[in-house]
Amino acid sequence: MPSRRVPSLVSSGGVIAVAMAVMNVAAYAFTMIAAFLMGSERYGAFASVMNLLLVFSVASLGVQATAARRIASEPEHVASIEASLFVLMRKVLLPLGLLLVVLAPLVQRLLRLDSVAPVVIAALATIPLTLMGAQAGILQGERRWGPLALVYLAAGVPRLVIGTAILLVQPTETWAIVGVALGMVVPTLVGAWALRGRAHAPADPAHHSVRSLITETAHNSQALLAFFALSNVDLIVARNVVDAHEAGLYASGLILTKAMVFLPQFVVVVAFPAMSTPAQRLRALARGLGAIAALGVLGTGAAWLLSDVALVFIGGQAYAEVKPTLWAFALIGTALSMLQLLIYSALAQQSARASIAMWVGLVVMVALGLRTDDFASLALVVLTVDAVLLVPLLWLAVRSGAPAPTTDQPADEALSGR
Repeated sequence: MPSRRVPSLVSSGGVIAVAMAVMNVAAYAFTMIAAFLMGSERYGAFASVMNLLLVFSVASLGVQATAARRIASEPEHVASIEASLFVLMRKVLLPLGLLLVVLAPLVQRLLRLDSVAPVVIAALATIPLTLMGAQAGILQGERRWGPLALVYLAAGVPRLVIGTAILLVQPTETWAIVGVALGMVVPTLVGAWALRGRAHAPADPAHHSVRSLITETAHNSQALLAFFALSNVDLIVARNVVDAHEAGLYASGLILTKAMVFLPQFVVVVAFPAMSTPAQRLRALARGLGAIAALGVLGTGAAWLLSDVALVFIGGQAYAEVKPTLWAFALIGTALSMLQLLIYSALAQQSARASIAMWVGLVVMVALGLRTDDFASLALVVLTVDAVLLVPLLWLAVRSGAPAPTTDQPADEALSGR
């Protein structure tokens, strides 16, 4: 009945979609401000470290997916799941951050940065980032949409406020990463408040042991790592095949790419529960891809027809050389958004084959990208690889999906996961 479906949508997917939209707009605004204040060379270095941090975030997303799936499917064991989850945090969280700190000099050379400090700060930032993933997973599994929305808001708005304040005083890549790291502490405080007063029971070794959580988290994380590596390796390639100025131009174009990825993220949030249900999987996937494609057409058309306006949002006239290829960066973002939906479809089906295809695509992208000699040709290589990769991932999703639903459940209920 419509009167019952609407409140469900508003209290669940709608609330999270709005919160994620605000979070992503805040992140985009901070990126744009950084591009304005730092200049092309410093911004190129900052963008490469941010992409590295995005890759680090797969552990956070993997923990969140594991926690949410287990708590949602077995709510009667929520206490033991939470107990094992926080043991996992203590055993893995700090060692992971320290390991990344040890590897910082190697990463600095890979990214060709002038200082190791931004990489060290990014490594330490993985600690609150992963803790936030655990907290968000618990709230998501318990369907506590209001507190979860607050966590997402706290993950975006403080970064914008704190990071901008720091950049106005010290517009360098190191201090920009400091602002990002400080902003990441805020959502963990919100999550701690939302989960205050919990009594944790001993974990059931047969179902929710720390070992089983590690196994599932590793599976989820490697699939997400494949996606994030594919979507971020191009900037690392750019810093190794073109000079600092052109790498900065490429990084500015990626601002538009990220915006095109951020814009339809709510589609993944709403479609994922339905993609986990065999009878609704193909319909949800088709509707999700259609929504992303429609937004992509609008965004790419705007980048083509209103390139002067789009240029303002990626850093201004200092990046005018990238204007003729803005449409390609918009298409890259659309293709990546579709790939993201397909990866989450694979997670919903517990399939490992999609991530294999992503790793193969990564190797091909690096091999072809290293043969380019300017940012425009690199953008076209990335666009081609992403577009071609959609074909096998879509084939895998359809092949492993269930037949068209036979239920009389309305389409809007299917997309809301009911």
